[in-house]
Amino acid sequence: MELKPIAQKFILHWGEMGTRWGVNRTVSQIHALLYIAGRPMHAEEIAETLGVARSNVSTSLKELQGWKLVKVAHLMGERRDHFETSLDVWELFRTVVRERKEREFDPTITTLRECLASPDLSQEERAAQERIAQTLALMETLTTWADEMLRLEPATLMKLLKMGASVQKFVRGEGKTSAVQQDAGDDGQPLLPLL
Repeated sequence: MELKPIAQKFILHWGEMGTRWGVNRTVSQIHALLYIAGRPMHAEEIAETLGVARSNVSTSLKELQGWKLVKVAHLMGERRDHFETSLDVWELFRTVVRERKEREFDPTITTLRECLASPDLSQEERAAQERIAQTLALMETLTTWADEMLRLEPATLMKLLKMGASVQKFVRGEGKTSAVQQDAGDDGQPLLPLL
């Protein structure tokens, strides 16, 4: 497959972005290629298109399968395995969030809980104990929020994200006052309309 300039730029950028997230560049580029191509591809075609070694493609595809971002697709009349990714950007987002939560947040929460439940905790300074407890509270809150967001339909999630941006502008004093109830709350601040 010959890549056009915009597809090349997209794939190269996806690889750079992946490295910033701690993902191998080739792994990220393969995922970007499958996404932008919008069709199943076999490993040889992927290797040829990206100009990378077939062994690197094979290893990268296994990693992408481990992340549940790529799956094997069988095509009629083809003996080779082909690989595809979801073309639904929201499904990809959900998959990445779920996988990162399982790999990063869940083990950290488990460790923090173990630290707080340990009889050795009393040997730590009070300030250190409080920081561990605060970190656990934050991570549990973020995990609960992420779980709730992942349950929403994409259209609802998009509305919520846009609404959140509007609330942020309002809090910074950039929002339109016409959207705000002029009645003051207990703290003297205007109240937001009920949604």
